[in-house]
Amino acid sequence: MELLPDLPPLASPAPVFVPDATYGVVRGVGGDELTSAGVRLLMVNAFHLLRSPGVTRVNALGGLATMMGFPGLVMTDSGGFQAYSLIRENARFGTITKNGLTFVSPDGAKVKLTPERAIVNQRRLGADIAFCLDDCTHADDPSEEQRLSVDRTLAWARRCKDEFTKSLGDLIGEPDRPRLFAVVQGGRDEVLRRRCAEELLEIGFDGYGFGGWPLDGDGNLLIDTFALLRELIPAEFSLHALGVGHPVSIARCFELGYATFDSSLPTRDARRGRLYRFRDGAPSLSGDWFEKVYLRDDVHQRSRAPISDECHCVACTHYSLGYLNHLLRRDEPLLLRLATLHNLTFMRQVTDLLAAPAA
Repeated sequence: MELLPDLPPLASPAPVFVPDATYGVVRGVGGDELTSAGVRLLMVNAFHLLRSPGVTRVNALGGLATMMGFPGLVMTDSGGFQAYSLIRENARFGTITKNGLTFVSPDGAKVKLTPERAIVNQRRLGADIAFCLDDCTHADDPSEEQRLSVDRTLAWARRCKDEFTKSLGDLIGEPDRPRLFAVVQGGRDEVLRRRCAEELLEIGFDGYGFGGWPLDGDGNLLIDTFALLRELIPAEFSLHALGVGHPVSIARCFELGYATFDSSLPTRDARRGRLYRFRDGAPSLSGDWFEKVYLRDDVHQRSRAPISDECHCVACTHYSLGYLNHLLRRDEPLLLRLATLHNLTFMRQVTDLLAAPAA
């Protein structure tokens, strides 16, 4: 399956960074502008869109890509991450049972998300790549919680696969049909990760994702666990690193064999005035190659220099650091657009360098 003419097949190890457009938008940037920064694939959160504006409304507007005016393809997260970010973080936000997730909003309203409903939502949203509902954990959660997570994730994956297959109808066997990825849970427990991966492979999916919070309690990437999963999943299947967005982490995971990565980190950093660039100017992944420019710092107030001389985004080709500093201090909406396009352009530069053959 080729997603776009210049996008590698799903099983290719060539890296693609996937910005998070959680509510159907990359904040401050139109869907038509994202391609100028090299964006070919977006990740949208189906659970959040279920709540607002609603799946029916998105469907009436032509599906996600048409609604957003985005000419690329769209992944949808099932809502499984919210099992961790909402329910596991605070039990008053809902419950996790063998049948799925029940979310409770501050006003007391309940939203039930079963594996079947997760798939129906994603299909109606028009997802090109959907994800199975999973029970997301932190790597430091107790072993019993990790075991329950794997049990639920496997049971839900079987139900998701059945619902997804049923929904395809006549599209089964078509080369450009939507794809379904499963998520491998298990924390840092090698036995649980192995069991989850092997049973998901038996069910059969188009690709697989690294599940669970990707960092340990000290904020370090779970390199050993990422490496283990790549060993467990045959090379012909694409591996997606859910929640991995730091440029250095992407480079590490790509070396391990991961193909795609999604995160809100680069765009969130941009909105807060944390801009990315190569440390020594020229694009290179050698040595200590990555640094952030903290735009609010006084040192930039009178600077006529661009963020980077090696970047050809709209911010770097038309505006100075001094002007961007002014926009940030004034809380001008223009800063959101310029900074976001810059960081996304940088992410494309990084993935292009990773994909380039060694000299």
